[in-house]
Amino acid sequence: MLELKNVNTYYGVIQALRDVSLHVDEGEIVTLIGANGAGKSTTLMTICGIQHPRSGTILFKGKPIHELPPNEIVKLGISQVPEGRLIFPELTVAENLDLGAFLRRDKDGIASDMEYVFSLFPILKQRIGQAGGTLSGGEQQMLAVGRAIMARPKLLLLDEPSLGLAPIIIQQIFQIIQKVNSDGTTVFLVEQNANQALRIAHRGYVMENGCVTMEDSSANLLASEKVRTAYLGMEA
Repeated sequence: MLELKNVNTYYGVIQALRDVSLHVDEGEIVTLIGANGAGKSTTLMTICGIQHPRSGTILFKGKPIHELPPNEIVKLGISQVPEGRLIFPELTVAENLDLGAFLRRDKDGIASDMEYVFSLFPILKQRIGQAGGTLSGGEQQMLAVGRAIMARPKLLLLDEPSLGLAPIIIQQIFQIIQKVNSDGTTVFLVEQNANQALRIAHRGYVMENGCVTMEDSSANLLASEKVRTAYLGMEA
C-alpha cells in the first residue's frame, strides 16, 4: 500500500532522513521505533506532504505522492494523528470530528462514521458539546484519533499516540488501534514506547539518526538483543 524508496529529507542544510526505504502492506500494523530525534516524525511528515523529500520516491497504491500537497494526499486516503494531538481547543468535540471530514460530502457516511468513533470512544459522546481544550490528555488523544478516522482513511498514520498518557489510557489507545486495524484500516505507527508498539504490530522498523537500521517481524524485534537493551529497557 505504501512504499518509501531511498527518501532523503532536509530541514535547510540539515539532513533528517537518509535513504529511508520501507513499506506497509494493506491490512498490516507496521511500527517505526527509535529514540527521540531519530527521524520518526519527519518520516510521517514526509509521507503526508508537510515536508517534501529532496530525493527519493513515495508510492501509495503504486502511484507517486511525494510531490503532492497535503490535502491531495488526504483525499487519496492517508490520514495522520499528529504528535501532541493538535486538536482545536476552542471547538467542541463534535466540531473537531466534523473537521476531520472536511473533504467529504457524503452526509450519511459522515454521520455513520461519527457513530463509529463514538462506539470506539464512548466518553467522547458524553463530551460531544464540550470544548476540546477542557478534555483530559487521554480524551484529547481519543479525539485526535477520532478526527483522523472521520477522513475515512485507507492508511492511518499515528505519531506517538501514547505520549504523556497514563498506563491505563495507553492500554485503551493501543486496543483501539488494533480494533481499527481489524475493521479494515491499515496502520503505520510511530512510537517511542517500543514494547507496546511491537506487541500489537505485525512488522517493525528501527530508525537511528535518520536511517532505517533494522527491519523484521515484531516477534523477532522483541526478541532481538539490540532492541531489548536499547529500546525496551531490558538487559540482554
